[in-house]
Amino acid sequence: MTIDLPYVQEILILVLKGIPTTLRLTFIPLLIALPFAFLIAVARQRNVKGLARLSQIYVSFIRGTPLIVQILVMYSLFPSLLNALVKSRGLDYDVFGINPIYYAYIVFTLNTVAILSEVFRSALETVDKRQLEAALSIGLLPIQAYRRIVIPQALVAATPNLCNSTVNLLKSTSLAFLMSVQDITAIAKTEAAFGYNYLESYLVIFIVYIVLCSLVQVVFQLLEQRLSLYKRGRKITVKSENDKQPEYFEDARKERYHAGIEEYS
Repeated sequence: MTIDLPYVQEILILVLKGIPTTLRLTFIPLLIALPFAFLIAVARQRNVKGLARLSQIYVSFIRGTPLIVQILVMYSLFPSLLNALVKSRGLDYDVFGINPIYYAYIVFTLNTVAILSEVFRSALETVDKRQLEAALSIGLLPIQAYRRIVIPQALVAATPNLCNSTVNLLKSTSLAFLMSVQDITAIAKTEAAFGYNYLESYLVIFIVYIVLCSLVQVVFQLLEQRLSLYKRGRKITVKSENDKQPEYFEDARKERYHAGIEEYS
């Protein structure tokens, strides 16, 4: 079996045109899901009455069903329900003319909220609760305590799992072709069907996904290093009182101040 290299080059050019769609399917749901996932995580950690139980049911339902089933249900059922609602209101609107990418946004957002809520909940558990209690005892509002003390530390703990979740979401977008969304997988499958060049087409998207996932991992590694600044103290050489011997001190408090974790004076 030989690989048709000219076709590989041709299909690569076509597949690259689908990368923006794949990235939108990844990062738009991710950005929408982040605040909702964090609120669910806080509600479950603080055991907010009613909301914690509802959140647990939602997370269990989403995580307990395959993503492909969620996609099929959303794409098959939701447009019909929406069309029935529109007709009942007497509105003249073509529901079935809606771009299917919006249904993909909904599915991936709902799925990502459930996954990230568990990521944030486990990250919040790594922060000593006494820090939050101390912040509240000195008069900080809960939102101030979370913003300045809890969240910076929790983000560092959450970054590796957040990276894994983002990579998994990026790979899961390949299922969007089931909703006729023209991402890189859909383009490759369509082009391969014309000349039965499935090997070349799948090899191309295999490499493209590896490159995209590697870039995401690099970005999160840089982000983790940036968020971890407060953990590292920087040694600075200063003159002693007799101006002869150097002394060293840890500048961690300044790093924590710039990270917004504590006041520095």
